[in-house]
Amino acid sequence: MTIDALPKPPRQTVMPVAARPSGSVRRTSSVDVFWPTHDRNDRLFIGRARDLVTREAGSPGEMLAQAQMEAKLDAQKVIHAIWSDPSPARIGELAGQRAGSHLRRALQELTPELLESGHPLYLPLDDLSGSALVSSVGWATWDPGRAESDQDKMSESEISRALSGRVDVCWGLKEGNSGTQSGGLILPVADADASDVRNPDDPHGWHDLPDRDGAGFRRARWIDVVRDEATGAIRIDTGFQDSAKTQHGGRVAIHEYTLQATADPETLEVLDLVATPHILPFSECPGAVANAQRMVGARLADIREEVLSNLRGTQGCTHLNDALRALAEVPKLAQNI
Repeated sequence: MTIDALPKPPRQTVMPVAARPSGSVRRTSSVDVFWPTHDRNDRLFIGRARDLVTREAGSPGEMLAQAQMEAKLDAQKVIHAIWSDPSPARIGELAGQRAGSHLRRALQELTPELLESGHPLYLPLDDLSGSALVSSVGWATWDPGRAESDQDKMSESEISRALSGRVDVCWGLKEGNSGTQSGGLILPVADADASDVRNPDDPHGWHDLPDRDGAGFRRARWIDVVRDEATGAIRIDTGFQDSAKTQHGGRVAIHEYTLQATADPETLEVLDLVATPHILPFSECPGAVANAQRMVGARLADIREEVLSNLRGTQGCTHLNDALRALAEVPKLAQNI
């Protein structure tokens, strides 16, 4: 099948996030990226997270914990400065680290107390790597003419090198797929309306989301956890959206997934799992969903490692993997329902 004959990738948001149900606990997390000097090489990352228990639907809820962090990264994704509240003793040692897979190892070594306690701060810190990778799209979305002009100035060899670095990174970028061709160098997301993750019928459903003038990128996550009244099983409704601002107002979505899962209340093993892609850049991307079933039977506490072991490279989708790894947050949340 030629690339032109491929089916269109999913481009329909399901935002806003549903209102909080009774007897639930919700963790929301966001990483917003801005370019304070209007230079694409200078990025400010603002992370926020919050846990909220809802005894009765429609109520403001009871806040259990909250966190925030700020980090400055350069074009090579190196952290030059970082600050957080709460502030783990060794958080400053993340400066000098590069936001990528090795950063997650550094987080485990330098901030083990966040993992052990299940503190919400860990999620935006963990999302620095994914946000650093994708947030460059925010600049291109804000000024698409400049992004296209920059690509036009690239030589064939420069374009070839840029594309070759993508090959076999994930399921959607297998060799020969549309995202590894010259037309895929700039993500085709201009037609994907992001809507707003915040539900007007649930004004307390999200923590405050920051905004600033100019280009902006956001990774927003939510995890809702409830007990099944009939079986006692843990029911999980979670998802995330990557989006970017436009100069005309509103946002366009880059990635959007939702996950529904149940877990055994005693063993905390995943009993079933449904992953649904709503917005993805390339036609081949949704094919990664089937492999997510490999996580059925995994213990929630071990799922970060299970994802890395079983859904590496072309066996998984980088962004779906991030959504699956966030299920490791559930055991802590389930203690409150």
